[in-house]
Amino acid sequence: STVSEAAPPNTVVALFNVRDRDSGDNGRTSCELPGEQPFSITPLAADAYALVTSEALDREEVAEYNVTVRARDEGSPALSASKTLLVRLLDVNDN
Repeated sequence: STVSEAAPPNTVVALFNVRDRDSGDNGRTSCELPGEQPFSITPLAADAYALVTSEALDREEVAEYNVTVRARDEGSPALSASKTLLVRLLDVNDN
């Protein structure tokens, strides 16, 4: 995915779904971003999420991010899975 370094906070970078084959409470999911990064996750609907910018971005400081999303269910024991997304910043102020 690519995003402009001029993108304001809350700009959607990616949309994704999380599925759990369990039913009831065991099938409910949540997502988190481990570590410090200028992104956050916004729940959209049941099992649908958006990765959004949470602060201003600067390509001169960081040109790309490897954003790891960890999904977890509410089962007992809780199970989790991770996926890493590459987010590249587009430069807008080189002139």
